[in-house]
Amino acid sequence: MSIDRRKFMKVSGLTALALAGGKGINVLAQEDSTSVAAPKTGSFETPLTAKRWAMVCDLSKCREKEGCDVCIKACHERHNVPDFGNPKDEIKWIWKEHFEHAFHGQEHEYITDEIRHTNVPLLCNHCDNPPCTRVCPTEATWKRESDGIVMMDWHRCIGCRYCVVACPYGSRSFNWRDPRPHIEKIDESFPTRTRGVVEKCTFCEERLAKGLLPACVEACPAKALAFGDLEDPESEVRALLREHFTIRRRPELGTAPEIFYIV
Repeated sequence: MSIDRRKFMKVSGLTALALAGGKGINVLAQEDSTSVAAPKTGSFETPLTAKRWAMVCDLSKCREKEGCDVCIKACHERHNVPDFGNPKDEIKWIWKEHFEHAFHGQEHEYITDEIRHTNVPLLCNHCDNPPCTRVCPTEATWKRESDGIVMMDWHRCIGCRYCVVACPYGSRSFNWRDPRPHIEKIDESFPTRTRGVVEKCTFCEERLAKGLLPACVEACPAKALAFGDLEDPESEVRALLREHFTIRRRPELGTAPEIFYIV
């Protein structure tokens, strides 16, 4: 390994300082850590924080945009979600199902056709009592104590799929094949997954850290999605919950899902 004269003199000088007062090594370490930590371009905005993140979806506004899938596209493009082109291998962070399939316990013979045939946006419920986190043997999924987001570490996932079985909402997908060849345009700012890994919505925690709302909320043309702090009485989600009757998916299971729906 070669070293130029200038670098040799710098290292030698810092070594001498370290022997004399012990400060040279600290200076070198600080310089290196600063260069690694500094963002490549621009600067981050103030992060969005909450004690308990939650989302409210107004289905009446969703019905105004029949057939709309903007929220799905925004989420999947931002997070490099592959499209295998068949239901067997489907990977989904946000998807839509008919009301009667999404809310089995709410369906009855007298419900209006308008509601019955509503296509409901579904995603990870970021439960306050998530069963998925309790069964993961490697702690690749866990609930963040600071704000309640149910997180994923795809590097620690061993593909056992216990979390898939434990989730009562079908919110997790397993990569049976390498997903990367099936991503139309890879967003280099977000990590791609590999074969044998489970994935799901993470409430766009990487966007929250930059002061941005989740991609689906920002993209929705009907403004049907609201996102905020469930513990803040002045937040938008709390205001909507006060003003409207809302339902959740299978709350009787005790999972305490944090996605609310205005019917």
